[in-house]
Amino acid sequence: MTTIRTVAAHEVVQAAYPRPIAAKDEVGMAVGKAIDDTLSRYSFEFAQSRKPSRTAMNRLAAETLDEELANADVEITPEDRERQLTAIAGVLQSFRNSEVMGMTRPRSRLILINGKIGIYAQPDYWDGRDRFYEMKSYLAVPLPPDVRLQLQLFQCAFPTFHAYLACFDRHATPVTTTIRTIPALSEPLIQAALKLAYRIGEVRGSEKVLEFVENPIVRYTVFEEPADNLL
Repeated sequence: MTTIRTVAAHEVVQAAYPRPIAAKDEVGMAVGKAIDDTLSRYSFEFAQSRKPSRTAMNRLAAETLDEELANADVEITPEDRERQLTAIAGVLQSFRNSEVMGMTRPRSRLILINGKIGIYAQPDYWDGRDRFYEMKSYLAVPLPPDVRLQLQLFQCAFPTFHAYLACFDRHATPVTTTIRTIPALSEPLIQAALKLAYRIGEVRGSEKVLEFVENPIVRYTVFEEPADNLL
């Protein structure tokens, strides 16, 4: 049996670009979770030809928001809650009118680096053929470093796919939609991202038996020369 160390892509990103979480961030994270979960359900139901109503999806988003706030032990005023729900409803509507609507989340893939470190990577949506989309409920343009690294790892996991960043900016009134094509990675950028992920996986990864991994595996070998400055 072969033992490897595995870590999720989002853990690699958090380790590479750590930031303290303030109270206002807790609210933003709860809103983001409500949006992510509701859009995933919305798109899946639509793909199954069930066409859920906006009212039902907004209700689900409200329930998820309240649950996430309770879990984080954070209270907001009724006015602030209504403002957040209005923004969420705008994102749902913008998403419904976008090219992403009806797509589903792909199965997570394992990026196996040097046969030792595995990175689980799963973008938000794909068409099952040649495109995947990472979704943000804020305008991530130009690309922040953490989003750039996240996309690079997804591109390594889905090397034959075209990558897209779909931003539905909940902070804009009305909500704006921005979908950008992400350029294909050069070999130096692939090596740089994988070397960084490898180092983080060595420290933070959990042991797993490779032969028991059921996810699709994409194998890479990193070169020895440093390429950190290319990120």
